[in-house]
Amino acid sequence: MSAVEKRLTRGLRLLREDLWSAKPHPLPPSARLRRLPHGLVVLVAGLTMLGNLDEMGETYQLGAQYGLLCSLAQAAAVVLALWWPVPAWWASTVVTTVVALGVRARLFTEQTVRDSRSVHPEVTDGLTTPLPQGTIDTNVPWPWSPMGLIAHATILFLLALRLPNRVVIAVLVLTTLGTFALQGLAGSHAYASTSPLALAFFVGAVLLGSALRGRREARTQLVEQTSITAEERARRTLLEERSRIARELHDVVAHHMSVISIQAQVAPHLVENPSEELKENLHGIRQNALEALTELRRVLGVLRSENPPDADPDDPHGIAAAAEGTAPHAPQPTLDRLDTLIDNTRAAGLAVVTEIHGEERPLPPGVELSAYRIVQEALSNALRHAPGSTVRVELTHFPRGLQVRVINSRPAREAPPSVGAGHGLLGMRERAAMLGGTLMATETSHGGFAVVAFLPRNGDPGGEPSELAPDTTGEQSP
Repeated sequence: MSAVEKRLTRGLRLLREDLWSAKPHPLPPSARLRRLPHGLVVLVAGLTMLGNLDEMGETYQLGAQYGLLCSLAQAAAVVLALWWPVPAWWASTVVTTVVALGVRARLFTEQTVRDSRSVHPEVTDGLTTPLPQGTIDTNVPWPWSPMGLIAHATILFLLALRLPNRVVIAVLVLTTLGTFALQGLAGSHAYASTSPLALAFFVGAVLLGSALRGRREARTQLVEQTSITAEERARRTLLEERSRIARELHDVVAHHMSVISIQAQVAPHLVENPSEELKENLHGIRQNALEALTELRRVLGVLRSENPPDADPDDPHGIAAAAEGTAPHAPQPTLDRLDTLIDNTRAAGLAVVTEIHGEERPLPPGVELSAYRIVQEALSNALRHAPGSTVRVELTHFPRGLQVRVINSRPAREAPPSVGAGHGLLGMRERAAMLGGTLMATETSHGGFAVVAFLPRNGDPGGEPSELAPDTTGEQSP
């Protein structure tokens, strides 16, 4: 299928979805006028019904029952447009077509009988009475009656007031084509054409409705923009405060920790014949100070970042995290709590399989925390973007570090729209890079997704193991 055919098929599918839909689009009450617009529409529906009854009985001579049925149907279509504008447009179009064809059939019948009697005035069958003078009115408004024109213009106005321009243009084009098709195929000299006037009314109603809808949307966007500006101002204030805290930590705490490390290194040289126990204690003090400096640098990096790895776009204040015991003031999670995380994920509807390879060795707290967060974010992405899939979580311990792999299969159903900010993968990469590791996120060949990370034990960027587990991201996910 060529690109043109694909675009045409897609356009027809959108047109069918737009015009063959019973999705409600209720007219919201006005903030100032309350339900007054609804009452005005109902009043217009009542007036058009009374006007149609008079026109169909006196002008069109379609009969009382026929005229009453068509008048009620068109009035009901106007009221229906308050909630379902597209079905209302269809109903009004069908009623107008039925009335126009009924008028055309009556005019054609009367003209045929008059022509026959003018040619053969002596022919009578005993069943046909003479036609009165003036029965045929050659100035009948057709195909749109005046009241039908007003009713249809009201429906188009209500439709344009709520639906996007794509639907409005399609409806207006179909109305125009239907009007000229009816006039061209069933037209006659025995009427006064109302098509130009009707189309002018319809275009005006559509333009007015679209303008009011655009004004309402612009006002809504202005309110949203004002809210976003307030949020950005609060966010900027928060970032400034975090930067101030980072400067204080750097200027005070980091300075003192550096002094402690240097003093612990120099102290053995200031004592004559220091004991091994003293050397060992001072060495431990120095190592603890260096580890504290390393962790402090990571904390400073998070504070100075606009998007800290732990920030959840759907839970910026840590409320959901607090429910899980991982609030900002709670102890940071480690791999010991991975089973609880996986159990919660299973309870949310994902099938999760865990595999642990290699000899488990003690890991620095930063590595365990980053590994936990990477698995947590990968599982969260699978829940959000691959509902009903099966996820495999693999942890492989190497002498030089830890390899984390989270692979999900093809989703069982379409994922709902996500409102997240999309910083999940960025946060995972930042965590891996902070430790001198690497992270790869890619689609699998069978429609799934794989996240593979290696976190060095000692923060050495070149510390990847030489015997990494075989890569199966292109294989069938579980």
